[in-house]
Amino acid sequence: MRQGEDREGAAFTLEVDAALGGVKVPVRLGGRTWGQPTEARDNAVLVCHYYTGTAQAAGETEDGTPGWWAPLIGPGRAVDTDRYFVVALNTPSNVQVHDPAVVTTGPDTPHPDGQPWGGRFPAWDFADLHALQLELLRQLGLERWHAVIGPSFGGMQALQWAARTPDLAPRVAAVATSPCAGPVLRHAFGPLLRDVAPAGGLAGALRLISFFGMGADGLEAAFRDTDFGDYLRSRSGTASLAHILDIARVVQTHDLHAVAPRPELFTRWRDAGVRLLTVNIRGDQFFPAHEMRAFADASRAAGVAHTHFDYDSDWGHLGCVQDTAALAGLLRGLLDDTLPAAVPPPDLAGAGEVPHA
Repeated sequence: MRQGEDREGAAFTLEVDAALGGVKVPVRLGGRTWGQPTEARDNAVLVCHYYTGTAQAAGETEDGTPGWWAPLIGPGRAVDTDRYFVVALNTPSNVQVHDPAVVTTGPDTPHPDGQPWGGRFPAWDFADLHALQLELLRQLGLERWHAVIGPSFGGMQALQWAARTPDLAPRVAAVATSPCAGPVLRHAFGPLLRDVAPAGGLAGALRLISFFGMGADGLEAAFRDTDFGDYLRSRSGTASLAHILDIARVVQTHDLHAVAPRPELFTRWRDAGVRLLTVNIRGDQFFPAHEMRAFADASRAAGVAHTHFDYDSDWGHLGCVQDTAALAGLLRGLLDDTLPAAVPPPDLAGAGEVPHA
């Protein structure tokens, strides 16, 4: 694993020959770290990115844009980089593949023959992604994560860690997601995206993602006085349609019950002492809040330390990265092992947030 230091944190590249969809692929994935590991190497927090996100979860980009969870990650914040060694890794087929700062392997990156992978890129899944993140854990010299956390697609990854290797992820926070891809993803968003892509191209796909991600209130708030077209054009400069479609395919396969039946999952979590925090946004057009709320109720009834919280956001689903003050105190409590099992009042949920400078 190659590393380099800069003011945005420590950048690294995970390079490994990995099986993706049963095909051996030379994989290169970029990542970043903040903070330092303890001597015991027991303070590492894996932060998993959302659908169109990157490993720039904290710090700033070269143009000064804050990382997508910067209000939550940093010195004195909910994920305190004075205490925790924070690690973020790009996934395969990262949507922002044309951003020079993003290192990923996917359809729009070179095959060993020098040409783009294109349609030859294998159909990888959450098991393959989990294996890559396990390799990262090994290369960092860690026995386990202190916690695995993330929003949306990142929350799916965190839940997959809980389901597949609960002993290596004793604390899990999954924000704005569900235990499995539901009807919206499988029967509405996914098919619509496949329909839109041939005619609307990259801009059409980003338009659809924005509508589902923000909803009417979020779009109105974000673009009442600005040009939505300009926003789409700026996003199109770094995004890849092939990677958007590949991540969408993977997201639709998310299903914890395919890893293990629900009773077995709950037994694993209870026996391993896993602590779970799930947070959903009421009005989210991707993930109905009741899906995870019901799952959390069943998990808690089975003896799992599972805290669940719902909140409102004008940003809809995108509130998981744009409106995070409501979950700051909960996330801090999970990492500090002070999180109550009962649903907390809103004032506790937001307690302890340090405003982003």
